[in-house]
Amino acid sequence: MNRIINSQNTSDKEEQKVSSKVDRRSFLMSAGIAASVGAAMVACSKDHEPTPGTGTTVNLGAGDVGVLNYAYALEQLEAAFYIQVIDTPYDNMSAEEKTILTDIRDHEVIHRDFFKAALTAAAPSQIIPGLTPDFSTVDFKSRTSVLGTAKVFEDTGVAAYNGAGNLIKTADYLVLAGKIVSVEARHASVIRDLINKNTADFAGDDVVDTSGLDKAIDPATILAAVQKYIKNPINGSNVGK
Repeated sequence: MNRIINSQNTSDKEEQKVSSKVDRRSFLMSAGIAASVGAAMVACSKDHEPTPGTGTTVNLGAGDVGVLNYAYALEQLEAAFYIQVIDTPYDNMSAEEKTILTDIRDHEVIHRDFFKAALTAAAPSQIIPGLTPDFSTVDFKSRTSVLGTAKVFEDTGVAAYNGAGNLIKTADYLVLAGKIVSVEARHASVIRDLINKNTADFAGDDVVDTSGLDKAIDPATILAAVQKYIKNPINGSNVGK
């Protein structure tokens, strides 16, 4: 997380580039503070997770374990995506964009490892394996493709946490999920701002309704939407039951 703290020391010229209605670096620095709840429990390793055979259906399980596995699966996907984004930057990625995307990568790795640690402690025999991502539809050399996919992942992630909140029975898990979804919402906003700077799209009416509430989508719908990005078939029919 030192990268987030050290980001305050960028040059004046770079600060002028970053400045807008919302200081996107400070925005993510705040998100990093919230994400540190997971850092206290697990190391921020950037290594790829081991992967199982891609033809075997992964069953997320039931009850709180199913919800944790569900979140773990989504965080595996996001972490793998941002690891790839930073490993193979798109053409003409600016210094500002690289720093922001690197910060997001680090947050997602923390989230992934947090859920792995929680499941290892609570239900080691029921934790799902490392998943195999499928990013064949993403052109990692294209800014439009990468940021467009990031927007889908972040908006989907927020809606997924919101939709799973009412399925969590353990209060401690619910509190932690609330802290993580707030970070995901910051990610969603900053990605939207990178795509359409200085507009109201950071909280567009496609994700925030007229009551000022973000979308909440059930696990079955979320899993159907992200399945094309994961080679392993996933069964989440008992999540939260």
